[in-house]
Amino acid sequence: MIDKRAICAVVYLCGCFLAFGSALSQEGPLDRLVRAYPDFLESHDATTIHWKDGASMPVSDGRANKSFAEKLRSPSLLDQMELAYVKGPLARPPGPEDDPGRFRNQAFFNKMYGDCSKGEVTRKLVQVAWLPRSGGGAVPITSVNGAAEKLRAISAELDALSPDLKTYAFPSAGTYNCRAVKDTGNRSMHAWGAAIDLNTKYSDYWMWGKGGYRNRMPMEIVEIFEKHGFIWGGKWGHFDTMHFEYRPELLQ
Repeated sequence: MIDKRAICAVVYLCGCFLAFGSALSQEGPLDRLVRAYPDFLESHDATTIHWKDGASMPVSDGRANKSFAEKLRSPSLLDQMELAYVKGPLARPPGPEDDPGRFRNQAFFNKMYGDCSKGEVTRKLVQVAWLPRSGGGAVPITSVNGAAEKLRAISAELDALSPDLKTYAFPSAGTYNCRAVKDTGNRSMHAWGAAIDLNTKYSDYWMWGKGGYRNRMPMEIVEIFEKHGFIWGGKWGHFDTMHFEYRPELLQ
C-alpha cells in the first residue's frame, strides 16, 4: 500500500532542495563575496559592502571601461569578482586575460587579514605541519577565516596520496611574504599569509620563459585544494602552477 504521507514528505523535500538551488543560482557576485567571509561581512546593498564591525566599503571605484591592466593594478570589489573561476580540470588552456583571482582589492584584504607593512599579518600567523608523514616540514599561514585549518586538511589529504603524486606538493616553496606581484605592483595573497607555493621542481611560471601555457601539476592535487577553498594559479593566462591561494568567494 502506498504511504501518501511519505510521498508528500518526499515531494516537500524535493521542493525545498529545488528552491535552495534556485536561490543559489540567482546569487550575484556580491552575495557570494558576503557568504564566503561570514566572520567579517554582514551584507551588501549593491553599492556598499557592510562589515560586521560597522564599517562599510564601496564596491565600485566609479571608473568605467577600465582596461585589464588597470584592474590588475587597482581593482574594485566588483572587479575582484568579475572573472569566473571554474573548478575541476581545464577544458582548454587559459587565454591571456583569463586570470580569475588576480584582481585583489588591497583595502579589502588589508582590513580582513591586516597590513603586512605594519606587522599586522605576522601576529595572526600559525605554523601548520606540511605533509608531516613525508617530511614536508611546517609552513606559516594565517589563522583568519579558518585558512590554517583548511590547509591542515589539505596537508592530510595530500600526505595520503601515492608517492608519485605527493612529490609535487613538497617541499613548499613558501607561504607568507610581504611583497607585491612583479607585473602589477599590487599585493600578492602571500602578503596576507593566505597562499602557498608548492615544489618548484615541477612548477611552471609565465615569466620564466616563452612558448605559451605549460603545466605539470596533477589535477588530483588541484582538486584537493579547490575542495577546501583555495584557487590554483594554473588556471591563469599569467600561469603560476605552484601557487594556491585561499579565495572561497570564487569557488562557491
